[in-house]
Amino acid sequence: MCHIGYMQKRTIATLLALLVFSAAVFAQTSLDAKLAEIDAYAQKAHVDWNVPGMAVAIVKDGKVVFAKGYGIKKLGGNDKVDADTVFAIASNSKAFTTASIAMLIDEGKIGGWDDKVSKYLPDFELYDPYVTKSLTIRDLVSHRVGLDTFSGDLLWYETTYSTDEVLKRLRHLKPTRGFRSGFGYQNLMFTAAGKIVEKVSGKSWGEFVKERILKPLDMKNTTTSVKDVKGNAAWPHNESGGNGLRALTHRGNVDGAAPAAALNSSVNDVAKWLRMQLASGKSGDKQMISEKNMWEMHQPAVLLQVSPGAARFYGSKHFDTYGLGWAVWDYRGRKVVSHGGGLDGMISRTSMMPEENLGLVVLTNSENSVPTALQFKIYDVFMDADKRDWSAQFKGFADARKKRADEAWKKIVDARKADTKTTIPVESFAGTYSGELYGDATVSNENGKLVLRLVPAPNFVADLEHWHYNTFRIKWRPSVAYNFPPGFVVFKIGGNGESEELVIDQPNNDFWFYELEFKRKRP
Repeated sequence: MCHIGYMQKRTIATLLALLVFSAAVFAQTSLDAKLAEIDAYAQKAHVDWNVPGMAVAIVKDGKVVFAKGYGIKKLGGNDKVDADTVFAIASNSKAFTTASIAMLIDEGKIGGWDDKVSKYLPDFELYDPYVTKSLTIRDLVSHRVGLDTFSGDLLWYETTYSTDEVLKRLRHLKPTRGFRSGFGYQNLMFTAAGKIVEKVSGKSWGEFVKERILKPLDMKNTTTSVKDVKGNAAWPHNESGGNGLRALTHRGNVDGAAPAAALNSSVNDVAKWLRMQLASGKSGDKQMISEKNMWEMHQPAVLLQVSPGAARFYGSKHFDTYGLGWAVWDYRGRKVVSHGGGLDGMISRTSMMPEENLGLVVLTNSENSVPTALQFKIYDVFMDADKRDWSAQFKGFADARKKRADEAWKKIVDARKADTKTTIPVESFAGTYSGELYGDATVSNENGKLVLRLVPAPNFVADLEHWHYNTFRIKWRPSVAYNFPPGFVVFKIGGNGESEELVIDQPNNDFWFYELEFKRKRP
């Protein structure tokens, strides 16, 4: 036998301790270098994109290794953003809704993801009776019900409609594809999912999320409604006023679709949420959500197509899917679970790479692609991958889009018919126009000028400027927070020589005015 003496054992132990210490020092030095690179990149992106304020946090191996704010909360002010500054996280709220359902499934109060929606919401009705009968909870939270992306969002955006009223009007919304035949991103279906949480738990969606998620995770700065945001909070900014970047004078009312978009949080708080997600539903010693349901939420439920161009641009993207409240895709051979969020003047992103035990959150108070650019930068740095300037590339795309929009507008201006008049007196267009889906719009004659008002959304007021014939250009007033490009209202004349219908032709990427019908309302 080989005998090792006492001194030799001590020497070996000392060497091993030194090796462990050296490895730890090297790892920390390497981590510090990565975080310094990310910090410098975030600072440059903040400047390059003219973002008033933003915040970033990174979770690695169960710890928050980076949390920092950049810039200011509001243009014209001096209050700096920090890691506790609250921003709207918008559609990142969706994962909180699916987490709530998962908890109720774990408790046996909901049978499972494939339970029929009608079991919990017997009065819920969609346009197609077959879909209404067949619809499951999984369908609601994976965007595969057959409605178009963002279809029906004008029902909740800035309206005074309650959640119940919004869901009641859904039966008038026509599908654009077959049931379960493809992906159509749907805020309204998540609103219905939140209503299931309410029916089963006996608490409102907001109360349930506060009690079962926010409080246990000590997310003390997070609110379930913009009405509760106070203190250390960022203001949203966009160019909707027509005079460059402005701080919005009001925050959008999204309570009608709260389970889809209403949460407000800070990067410090979201980091706690990401730690629980990466720990398979565990926080400290408590299993908040079963590993089974955590895995379920992070698995593909509906397939999206990856175009050849997208595959080339992202380098190694092979698939793109949506799970249950999360997007699921791949990057550099690793699975990514992520989500974006956007409301007037605020863009956000949460993202995780489970195999690397890595997560991140980026919150901004203007409308830009910085969160997405930083997501890829952070992954590249931690994977020691080729360094691409994602911010510069996305900035190039944004500049190109603006150029194309300017060129398209010039063509519209050039095609304007000069020296035309309306076919009936301008004041004859005044009246109330209505449709089953949305409700009323009024046109009033004020000092010889037409003014459009969307009755369910009091902030939606526009002055109508004659363009040509019976077409008027929409000039939204400052009360409208969305940054709409130029749009038009067209009045259709009936056989009786009177205005019988109002058509809103308002291009944009989020709200489909073409879904709304406004027929002349007669006494």
